[in-house]
Parts: sequence; C-alpha cells; structure tokens
Amino acid sequence: MSDAGERHEDWRPVASRAVLERRAAMLARVRAFFAARGVLEVETPLIVNAGVTDVHVHAARIELDGGRAYFLHTSPEYAMKRLLAAGSGDIFQVCHVVRGFERSRLHNPEFTLVEWYRLGFSLERLMTEVEALVRELLGPAAGKRPTERVTYREAFLRELALDPLAAQLEELEPRTRTLGYRPDAPIERSAERDLQLELLMGALIGPKLGRGSLTFVHRYPASQAALARLDPADPRVALRFELYSQGVELANGFEELASACEQRARFERDRTERRRRGLAVPDPDERLLAALEAGLPDCAGVALGFDRLVMLALGARHIDEVLAFPTPRA
Repeated sequence: MSDAGERHEDWRPVASRAVLERRAAMLARVRAFFAARGVLEVETPLIVNAGVTDVHVHAARIELDGGRAYFLHTSPEYAMKRLLAAGSGDIFQVCHVVRGFERSRLHNPEFTLVEWYRLGFSLERLMTEVEALVRELLGPAAGKRPTERVTYREAFLRELALDPLAAQLEELEPRTRTLGYRPDAPIERSAERDLQLELLMGALIGPKLGRGSLTFVHRYPASQAALARLDPADPRVALRFELYSQGVELANGFEELASACEQRARFERDRTERRRRGLAVPDPDERLLAALEAGLPDCAGVALGFDRLVMLALGARHIDEVLAFPTPRA
C-alpha cells in the first residue's frame, strides 16, 4: 500500500474487536478483585502541578491558563499518597499515565497502570496479593507455572556471578563496556555504580527472569530505593520488588517511605543528577511532602503495567497489538 493509502487507513484501531473485548473483561476482573477485598477505587488528576524528579522517568509538560506550566502525571502515586494521608484507607486506581522517551515493543508513551496501596501490608504480603491478581488476569497463560522469589543480590549472583552490593566499578565495567556503556561526563562513583547495575539488570538479567515462572526480585540496593523504605534488617537494601514474567517487567512495588525529610533529600539528589545530565529539573512536589509530614499510614503499594499483562495473556509480541490507538495513531 502506498504512503497515501496507509495514511488514509490510519484512522482505524490497531487492536481487533476480540482484543478489546479481552481487555474489557480483564479490567472488569481487576475491579471485581479489589471489590471483593474492600479496596476503594479512586480517581486522581491526569494534569498535575509538579513533575517527577526520578532521573529515569520523564514527565510531559503542558501549558494551560494562559501559559501556566503543568505536567501529565507519570504515575498516580503522589496524589494517592495524599489520599492515604487524609485517611482514605486501602485504595486502588486504573488510569492512563504518560511518560516521555518511551517507545518500543514494550513501551507506548501513554499506557494503563493499575496502582494500589494496602495499609499494614509487608512487602511479602503485597507480593502475595500481586501474584493472586496476576494469576487471575493471565488465566490459562499463567498455567501451573511456579512462583519464584529471589533477592536482587541472588539474581546477580545467579546470572552474572557478581555481588551487586559489594562489586566495585572495576568489576562492573568489563560487563557494561560490552553493552556499549560509555559515561557522557565525569560522574560520582556511587551514581555510576547504579547506572551500570541498572544497565546490567535491564539488558542481561531482566530478560532471563520469569521464564517458566512468575519471578519476584526483591530488596533492591538502597541507592535504588526510589520511594521505598530501607530494610531495617539490612539498610544496604530497600523494601522494593519487581515482578517479571517471560522476561517482561510487570510490576514495581514498595513498602512506602513515610519520612518527609528523607523524601525531600531523595528528591534533591535526583534533581542534582538530572541537572548533571542536562535534563529538565522540576521542583519537588510540595503537596506530597506536606502529606508525608501530616502522616502517611504504614502501607505498601505497587504499580502494575496493565497493557503488558494483556500482551502476555494474549501472546502478543508488541504493545500496539493490545491498544486501540497507540500514540503514533492517536
């Protein structure tokens, strides 16, 4: 078909009616799952006042009200924590989020997250609930595959014979050099260690995880805690997990950090690193920090990539196959 013909046809959805029906059925099961557990469904704004400081996540900036800057949220996390601090109790949300510089077989800039928070849950208890929901949604695609729980350290030792908590840069560099890693500017050693560990996880370890199982990787290095608490039994690691199936990352969960002071310090470290990399440097979300100061209840939360889960349930190879209108066709 000619380019003109392709343009003429690009009004059509990519996903078939059968795929859209499967998505709708899976969304209904998500809501039934949480309703049965007494978890309240909430909605928070897509348009927010503060961007995200995480160096790996990029918020889309928009202008409204005569040029005032806002952002499209990359996660409902900050707003949901404000609800938790205000006494909402257990909550979940199904929403679209938007992240810049994300387009690949597994990435569309606009995608659907299922995010929820459970009061009083430990990391282990939350992993158990995530597994229950994922098995419910995957159905036959989950089969009788076992569940595997390994620490981040165990995953590195098993796949690369490296201890990520002890390895020095000199041990990491031969591995990352083969992946094309070259620092773009002088960088503080601890930050460079994290960059190299993240590259090794993303390129060499992650794709091997969840082959024949549902694999939870937990207790990431403290330097990769994001918004997670550190493990009081081992402050070298954070109470954070990710779930993998068929080499695809599906979920990222934490025992949530409740300290406003520590969260502000982490925001500032992120902002320093973003400045070093020449990235936009958004202001910290002061409303989130105020909510933490008011008191976040003891809780654990997780974000689950719904589109990727639909891909696995249907055996799709590309995320576009499970979306009505991927961003290039939006």
